[in-house]
Amino acid sequence: MISARRPHRRTLAAAAAVAAGALVLTGCGDDATSSGGNTQFVSGTGELTVVKPSKRVAAPDISGETTHGKQLALADYRGKVVVLNVWGSWCAPCISEAPHLRKVAEDTADRGVQFIGINTRDLEPANARAFDREHNIKYPSLYDPMGKLILEFPKNTLAPQAIPSTLILDREGKIAVRALKPLGEEELRKALDPVIEEK
Repeated sequence: MISARRPHRRTLAAAAAVAAGALVLTGCGDDATSSGGNTQFVSGTGELTVVKPSKRVAAPDISGETTHGKQLALADYRGKVVVLNVWGSWCAPCISEAPHLRKVAEDTADRGVQFIGINTRDLEPANARAFDREHNIKYPSLYDPMGKLILEFPKNTLAPQAIPSTLILDREGKIAVRALKPLGEEELRKALDPVIEEK
């Protein structure tokens, strides 16, 4: 009689993590849908959610290596307003919003604002660095090709579940705004300015 071997617990856990990562990055969750055709991006719902200070929850203290090989921890920017943008060099809407993000990042740097990217699905960091050069992006991006950092956002919170998507964190590291779509300069400023002005 042949008995079937039980899968090892670690194997099952690894498979579950890979499946969860695929779910987030293919837009199969509640807050994002996979784009059709050959667009090669994960489109969001188009929603921009603003959260009152009393209702905000803290973003996870994600950290890791940047696309330029340096270490970065979100916790190091506590006390600043942080604009966290999920993007990929292959993503057409990310390319469209890049000049708007760059302009607002430059204009608000002296107002206590730090922009940070989360680069995802780029299998080589060289692609992300080329994107930065081409679009003159000076702020750092965490390198997250498999979406592991995105998975650190707790379930049923305002996680960045689309590509591109943007979170604005207040000075306490709490999520004040989430946009599941590319942002233009005017819309980004309109969402960011009230958070900057908070005391």
